[in-house]
Amino acid sequence: MKSQIKNTGYFALFFGFGLSLLFSFKEPTPEPVKPNILWITTEDISPNLGCYGDEFAKTPFLDQMAKDGVMYTNAIASAPVCAPARSSIATGMHQSSIGSQHMRSKGKFPETFKYYPEYLREAGYFCTNNSKEDYNLIYKASKIWDESGKEAHWRNRKNKDQPFFAVFNFTGTHESATNLKQKHLDVIKAIPKDQLIKSGEVRLPTYFPNTEVVNELWTRYYNNITALDNYVAALVDELKEDGLEDNTIIMFYSDHGAGVPMHKRWLYDTGLKIPLIVYAPEAYRHLVPQSDGGVEDELVSFVDLAPTALNLAGISMPENMQGRAFLGTDLSPARDYVYASRDRMDERYDMQRAVRDKHFKYIRYYEFTKPFVQYMNTPEKGAIMKEIRKAFEEGRLPEAGVKLMAENKPVEELFDLRNDPMELNNLAMDSEYAETLEKMRNAHLSWSSRVGDTGLIPEPILRVWEEVHQQPIYSIWRNNNIPVEEIQETALSNSVALFTNNLSHDNEVVRYWASTGIGTYSDIADPELRSLLISLLADEYPSVQIAAARALCKLGYEEIGLPTLTISLQNDDEWVRLNAALVLDEIGEKSRPVKEKLKEVMTDDNKYVVRVVNHTLNELNGGNNIVE
Repeated sequence: MKSQIKNTGYFALFFGFGLSLLFSFKEPTPEPVKPNILWITTEDISPNLGCYGDEFAKTPFLDQMAKDGVMYTNAIASAPVCAPARSSIATGMHQSSIGSQHMRSKGKFPETFKYYPEYLREAGYFCTNNSKEDYNLIYKASKIWDESGKEAHWRNRKNKDQPFFAVFNFTGTHESATNLKQKHLDVIKAIPKDQLIKSGEVRLPTYFPNTEVVNELWTRYYNNITALDNYVAALVDELKEDGLEDNTIIMFYSDHGAGVPMHKRWLYDTGLKIPLIVYAPEAYRHLVPQSDGGVEDELVSFVDLAPTALNLAGISMPENMQGRAFLGTDLSPARDYVYASRDRMDERYDMQRAVRDKHFKYIRYYEFTKPFVQYMNTPEKGAIMKEIRKAFEEGRLPEAGVKLMAENKPVEELFDLRNDPMELNNLAMDSEYAETLEKMRNAHLSWSSRVGDTGLIPEPILRVWEEVHQQPIYSIWRNNNIPVEEIQETALSNSVALFTNNLSHDNEVVRYWASTGIGTYSDIADPELRSLLISLLADEYPSVQIAAARALCKLGYEEIGLPTLTISLQNDDEWVRLNAALVLDEIGEKSRPVKEKLKEVMTDDNKYVVRVVNHTLNELNGGNNIVE
């Protein structure tokens, strides 16, 4: 049977029978050995649902589900963008611990580890995924799922008594359905017009300019969420049609925050906090610690989802998983912190890390000299981003939004989430919060060491290591005497003396961060320092060469650094080429002497390289050439 959910006239049916009947299930049957588990996921939404207090949202079904179940108010994504976040969901591990932190990367998952559906299948579950995977790793879907695709459905299992684990993903809330009018119209076509929100009826976030265009797109976002509500309702109806409502635990969540600027791709709660609702029928209420209709502020991370699914099925959590079950029996103590990371987003690197408890959020910007909003091809095509830039140029961008246009970022940010939920007032320099800052800073460092944060390794070096050692980076990080503490110390330092000393370090990652630090912090180069940087132009690792060339160009020796950068543009490794292109883009006018060399790269096979070079040429030429 085809699994496509039809959004047809559900509102009339919904209101005809009344809210109270939606979860009025039959008398519970005796508890089966294993519960069915249904995950309903969506893309690119923050907790903009009525049950979360959003007065503008029209989400009656999800609101009722929250009343009959449990609504989590501190559920936090591991990354503010889809593929890295989904990687952590699929594995129960932080994406930066397994080398899948960069958007559209091909990380290698250790063969001795398994994706969580594999454990469920071994325990007798029929596991289906409909249909988005996007795990940011090299994998075979057939090894993970019984079925994965648009036709995947619990109804396809041959033995109807077999327990199932099913995932259904709604794509209609993706940022593309906000930015593209026709796609949006396709998403909402089944919603009666009198149920649609009109432009201007929804309050804008304080950092957006109040323009007709922004109001229109923000309204689309909300109407897409209404379509999502219909989708969830129709899917639960299928469950009821099959007589499975009494033995199926339902979980609903989003993959990260809303697909608009200062939400998706940012480590603020607008990008990380998600809606999470759990409903358990009477037979399984004992597996949900909270009472029906409860509002639970327990901290939940994406790395907790896989352990939770396993625990509900009576399966012990594998030792490699880094989360904890928050449903089921024999639960470990609730977590004190959740952690999140941002790395390469499409064509731009910007290593950021966040630690959050129930009260405070700490963010560490490893590359703070980069603009708050780097130019990225996809988001810049969005109408809201265009309106933000236009409003800033015209001096009418709201004060809360001006930080989006900052040329660089602070090294650290600290926010009081209870008193400043929009994270606008940075307390990192406030002496009153020095103790809290130190506590959160140490929590970050402890986590980085504990999980083995491979974001510290430049992407080209990371992939080379995997090829040389014929091992996933997770194993290399732990088994090859990597000087983790020295790498972390150098990456976080502001000491030119330390950088200078580490330019000759035995480890290539330490040399990379030392060279990067010189380019970031040093204003002048004495003959000895210049000589050390020049020697690194012949380093074994191109990433170190590029970092040294960047430092030389920043220090005024571009005639020495530019040849290395242009040669690197022709490297066989696509990530080396991208890193070289990014440095040439960063140094701006200093790259003009190699403009013709840049033009030659416009046919590169890697679209990210083309995007960066195109931006550099547009800046040098005053042009507006557009690439895919």
